[in-house]
Amino acid sequence: MSAVPDDPMAKATRLVLGFLPQDRQPRPEEVQNAVNAIFGMLAAQGENLDRDQLAKEIEAMTAVFQERSLALVDPKGHEPWLPEAKNDRAWDFWERYRRYLEDVVNLPPWVVRRLDQSSDEVLSQLEDPRRSGPWRRQGLVIGQVQSGKTGQYIGLAAKAVDAGYRFIVVLAGIHNDLRSQTQLRIDEGLLGFDTQHQNRSNEDGRSRAIGAGAMPLAKKLDIASPTSSAEKGDFGLATAKAINFPLGSFPVVLVVKKHYKILEYLRNWVIDVHGTEDENGEKVVKDLPLFVIDDEADNASINTVRDPEADPTKTNAAIRKLMKSFDKAAYVGYTATPFANIYIDPDVDHDVAGEDLFPASFIRSLPSPSNYLGPERVFGLQVDDEDESDVQPLPLVRHVDDADAWLPTKHKSGDSPGDKLPQSLRDAIFSFVLACAARRARGQTKVHNSMLVHVTRFTAVQTLVRDQVDDHLRLIVDMIRDRYGKGPELRAELRALWERDFVPTTDQFPADEAEPLTWEQVSEQLLPALRKIQVKTVNGTSKDALDYYENRRNGLSVIAIGGQKLSRGLTLDGLTVSYYLRVSKTYDTLLQMGRWFGYRPGYEDVCRLYTTPALEDAYVEVTAATDELRREVEEMAALSLTPKEFGLKVRSSSLGLTVTAANKMRQGTKILLSYSGEGPETVIFKLAAVEKNYKTLETLIRRLDGIAKPTVGAPGGNVQWGAVPPEIVSEFLASYEADRMAQRVRPRLIAKYVEQCAKVGELGNWTVCLIGSTTSKAPPRDIAGHTVGLVTRQALNKDVFRAEGRYTIRRVLSPPDELIGLDDAQKAAAREAARKAAEQKEKASAPKTPAGPHIRRQRRTDQGLLLIYPIELPQSADGESTTPLVGFQVSFPHSKYQSKTEYIANTVWLQEDIYTIDEENEA
Repeated sequence: MSAVPDDPMAKATRLVLGFLPQDRQPRPEEVQNAVNAIFGMLAAQGENLDRDQLAKEIEAMTAVFQERSLALVDPKGHEPWLPEAKNDRAWDFWERYRRYLEDVVNLPPWVVRRLDQSSDEVLSQLEDPRRSGPWRRQGLVIGQVQSGKTGQYIGLAAKAVDAGYRFIVVLAGIHNDLRSQTQLRIDEGLLGFDTQHQNRSNEDGRSRAIGAGAMPLAKKLDIASPTSSAEKGDFGLATAKAINFPLGSFPVVLVVKKHYKILEYLRNWVIDVHGTEDENGEKVVKDLPLFVIDDEADNASINTVRDPEADPTKTNAAIRKLMKSFDKAAYVGYTATPFANIYIDPDVDHDVAGEDLFPASFIRSLPSPSNYLGPERVFGLQVDDEDESDVQPLPLVRHVDDADAWLPTKHKSGDSPGDKLPQSLRDAIFSFVLACAARRARGQTKVHNSMLVHVTRFTAVQTLVRDQVDDHLRLIVDMIRDRYGKGPELRAELRALWERDFVPTTDQFPADEAEPLTWEQVSEQLLPALRKIQVKTVNGTSKDALDYYENRRNGLSVIAIGGQKLSRGLTLDGLTVSYYLRVSKTYDTLLQMGRWFGYRPGYEDVCRLYTTPALEDAYVEVTAATDELRREVEEMAALSLTPKEFGLKVRSSSLGLTVTAANKMRQGTKILLSYSGEGPETVIFKLAAVEKNYKTLETLIRRLDGIAKPTVGAPGGNVQWGAVPPEIVSEFLASYEADRMAQRVRPRLIAKYVEQCAKVGELGNWTVCLIGSTTSKAPPRDIAGHTVGLVTRQALNKDVFRAEGRYTIRRVLSPPDELIGLDDAQKAAAREAARKAAEQKEKASAPKTPAGPHIRRQRRTDQGLLLIYPIELPQSADGESTTPLVGFQVSFPHSKYQSKTEYIANTVWLQEDIYTIDEENEA
């Protein structure tokens, strides 16, 4: 849609949106009625409009929805203030930014309303900047990778400025280009002027209005920024000397790198200009409220030890000293991977550096809009809630199994890649060419297109890869120009890839989201698409820069080859194809490397991720862990718990497994572990252990039959035993062999947890249920004298599971099964808790089956549940029937003695990690 406010379509769109309900999602008939009314009115005025296009624009915008954000809050020392302030202050910066988002960025109105709501909720948890006396607030906002966190915190900064915060410091990554990219976004959304040309909005004789400041009739608001969006526009001694405006009378915004020296320059400057001595003889800045926004708050802000130059411990101390130097200070961290932040010790208060950055005031979880292409949609997600169906992965991942001969996983900085690019990388480059051509064929001509190649952390190797890719691309351009020689052969290869891969993938998307194209339409655009593509390295030593802003009028097409610089924060605009082989040890690093997440309107279907099956499995696991963490925030928010209580819970739960680098956890390798209130379930099965696990199941059933007569359901259905002692359950778990890819289901550790609970009088009364299917097409199976129908669970890796030696499923549990063993009162209480949670999230109705956390909270401390699923394994190639897989889920109540049932995981366990490469510093 056009961003020019006078464009007839933009005008019509605004009028229709204004006609629709403002407090909820409009219904389809309301959208059609509004479109007809406005179209009729404008047609009568002589406006020439395409009604169908207008309807399509409005439908796309109103179809996007976003749930409410939920938070854990500690009100200690906090004075509510925002409702009153809504009436006694002008909210000019926010209103200008809101209009910019709606009219220029074209964000769907529902998303802008949610941003307004969530930024109010965060702002209300900070202190009123007009409040007298010293105060301090620290919070954390959890968003998704590439989901619009920057837009959210710019909205928050705009409101903070309107409320009276006069000194805003944005900590933006550890590299110049990310800082520069963030400053540019702040120039456009908050400042309204180009900081490369001026430092203050009302400087005489100069006006380089951009973004929100360049809109027609936009208010010119007084604000300044000593830092600029230039590559070297960070704060430094020279910047400090050049500043010629006072502090305190109007807002000043700085966007700085997270480097201790820069933070020290900044602190020394502001103390020199505005500091006064306190009773201890230390200089403190009084009555100038400080607001620190820490982007990627889990990176470099955490107190840990690394290389001395970019030493995060020094950076952490510098942030804390900056906060301590102001008597009124607020801090909000933003991250998609909050594991490290939750591991901060909430009780540290250093003499020099002051309190650590634990988000003691609030932790807020920010849901993503429905049009966000996130980890769940790329890799799929099992959902612990019957009324929320599992998220099926989009068909965008392509497996790479031929790259090791070209560039081994464990290569060194002096190694050279093989002479010939692997076929998978050739296909990925072809896919990028086809994606660029397809976007052109859809009319997306003046847009950015990016491809990511992330295969090495070494800059020297990145340069060699760049040269190879560049040579290959030049060869493609030369060949495609050749009408008679190699040209037809190359076009045939591209056509084969288009018809084999792109056509069937687009068919799986709704027609209004992915316009089907013919080969002829795409073929016409191949040469113009190819001519635009450049190949660049992006690392600390390269001179290449991704100048999306400079090329905003015609669009930049680039294949970016890089390492760590591309792995956090830096946005690749219009990213369609990623070739990603980079192994990492931890959840947070893996997720941050997922630059392919974000918003892809009108071209989701041409996006591709080329990666290894092992990395895809790792991402499935990571996606589940981070979703579990967010749900944990929501559940604990519903119970009105504080961030400190949440931090203690996460530090001791099974979520603690290799979620972040050991040096970011105060416990180091001493990971406290508890399964209190959790429901671990097997989703990855080791094929080599199928027979062993089946025998373990038969042994368990014989033991159960020896102590109690089971309750048997319909023929082929469930077989259930009650009053089972804990040692029988723990012995089964200790004997079960899991696949080492199954990071969070470690049966021996679960068995040890059961034993430790039993020692303190918990988990003494188990229900064990062998789940049978009465509708299974497979012949019933006799298992230790009980006939049950095998359950079916579709493999995610169905075409390659035998070659991989593991069978991976979305989830083993059928959610209603977790209610087994509860009495009617417990079931009713779980349903009521689920209803209240749905109400908080503004869902239309409560789920039929409560989600697992609500069920587990109702279990008495003695009441454990072990569900066992015999799963049909597809027949082998010779047609022989196979031994069933044995899957399980354990439903644990909340322990009253959680601290007593925790235990320490040793370094050997930490090293039993599927990721084998140690993280090293890199450029």
